[in-house]
This record gives sequence, C-alpha cells and structure tokens, in this order.
Amino acid sequence: MKLIVFGATGGTGRQVVVQALEEGHDVAAVVRKPEALDIRHDKLEVVKGDVLLPATFRQAMSGKDAVLSALGVSHRNPTTVYSSGTAAIMEAMKESGVSRLICLSSAGLDIPADTPLMQRLVIRLVIQRMYKHAYEDMARMEAAVRASSGLSWSVIRPPRLTNGPRTKSYRTAINKPVSRAVGISRADLADFMLRSIADRSTYQALMEISN
Repeated sequence: MKLIVFGATGGTGRQVVVQALEEGHDVAAVVRKPEALDIRHDKLEVVKGDVLLPATFRQAMSGKDAVLSALGVSHRNPTTVYSSGTAAIMEAMKESGVSRLICLSSAGLDIPADTPLMQRLVIRLVIQRMYKHAYEDMARMEAAVRASSGLSWSVIRPPRLTNGPRTKSYRTAINKPVSRAVGISRADLADFMLRSIADRSTYQALMEISN
C-alpha cells in the first residue's frame, strides 16, 4: 500500500513509519523538520510540510491508499493542532480522492464505568486537568471526524503510552471501552494502526486498545 503519515517524528508516528517500511509499504512522512526524522529507506519519502497548511502536503497526498495521523503536542498550552490539523488533512484527502483515515485521540477523554475508584480520581483530578487543553482539542477533532462525509475513518483512543516492545499481543474494543485499560506500548499502538487499515470492522468506529 501507499501510506502517508503525519506526526512521524513523535514516538508513535516513528513506529508507524518503521513498521510500515518493514512490511513493504511505500511511505510518505510529512514533517516540519525533515532532519528530525533519522530514517532512510528506498520506500520512504520525507515531505517537508506543515499539517496546518494543506498546500504543503497536497501533492504528497495524491494516490495514497490510507492516511495515518499520530499528531501530538509536547506542551500543555491551548492548542488546535489536533482539530485544525486533522481538518486540513481531511480537506486534502477529499481533494485527492483518498478515503481511509486513522487518527489518534486519547482514552483520557472518558472514564469507563469499571474504572477503580482511585484510578478514576487520578484521571479526573490529575490527568484530565493536566492535559485539559489537549483533551479539549481532541474532542473537537473527534467531532469533526465523525461529522465528515465520504471518509472511512477510525479514531483510536490509547491509554498511557510506553516505550515497550512490539508484542502484537493486546486487547481492543470497537465503539466501547476496553475493560481495565492499563497502558500500551507505542510499538503495539503502531501495529494496531497498521492492522486497522484494511479491517472494515473498524470503519466509522471509535476504538480502544490496551495490554
């Protein structure tokens, strides 16, 4: 397949690029600073672009089979990277006739009913407050993706991310929470993103994942 990846210099995005190349896919990685992506491969095209400016990656979008977005921010200030960035991606997709979109959100947006009391308090009083602005923008992003037309989209909500290995052994749930979610490695999250591309059961779906 021909894939285009956003957020390729982040922990999960880099894993998506590496694993996709290992599986023989052609990959275009859109990054603001090409020098920040230290991967070299015959099947990799590094595109200097800004996710908020569709004109910078519109040409690279042409002819792709799927878009994988691992956008993220490293600060706790108000942001529109998730919502505005994904809106720009969807705009370019529609103009280029690309329909498959997989993007990342966060399990922290909601607290499942089976969450233990202490963990629930930590999520509500610490995590949701700490990442308030990011979560607010992820919620806007999710709403825009769900309201889109003509796209086969999937939104993945991972829990706490780790730098563990790719095990290919994890639990997933479609349009419902994963019970007792504890965390997932970025490598396994990337694996799930790639596995989901051709899985029609994940189309127009909100998905969760955990070890």
